[in-house]
Amino acid sequence: MTFGRQATIGALALLWLALAASVRVDAQIGGRATRPQVKPPQGPVRAIIFKNCTSCHGIDDYAFNALDREGWNRHLEAKHPDGFAKLIADQDRQLLLDWLVSRFGPTTKPFPRTYVAREITTFFSDSDGEALLSRACSTCHPVDRVNSARNSADAWRVLTIDMRERGAKLTDEEVEKLVEWLGRTKGTNANQ
Repeated sequence: MTFGRQATIGALALLWLALAASVRVDAQIGGRATRPQVKPPQGPVRAIIFKNCTSCHGIDDYAFNALDREGWNRHLEAKHPDGFAKLIADQDRQLLLDWLVSRFGPTTKPFPRTYVAREITTFFSDSDGEALLSRACSTCHPVDRVNSARNSADAWRVLTIDMRERGAKLTDEEVEKLVEWLGRTKGTNANQ
């Protein structure tokens, strides 16, 4: 094999490695939801949602609300101007309203509509992440509570924003760096 051909193969291998590394970083920080991720319920309500709701739209928007039964009924009527009652049988409607109130009722905290995740280009090292956890989180609860949890990056974002609303001193940039670090080091992957 000639030197020129070896150099070309080497350059292509380096290019491939660089692209693979950038894809891995994008997978870690890309696709960060600025929206909630609602897990559908199990049982009869799941069947109702899949039959009547998800054929036209997702259910993640439910998490932006914290309504009582009448509020949910009004909300669903307003979202379906042709008549929500026409779309769903009364018994199914009652089960759906029961689930919505239990999951997104007036005693729950809605996902904030105003938060937009910032793009980050620098990442926390383990010592940076631990230092921020200690500063921002340990004033209200032990850091062990965070260290023993395992969540997706999206779930860490929801939790971190909620903690900030409860008083944790975090800037938007710190939230995103912390979310990326927590998702990477304390994520749901069994290998982590």
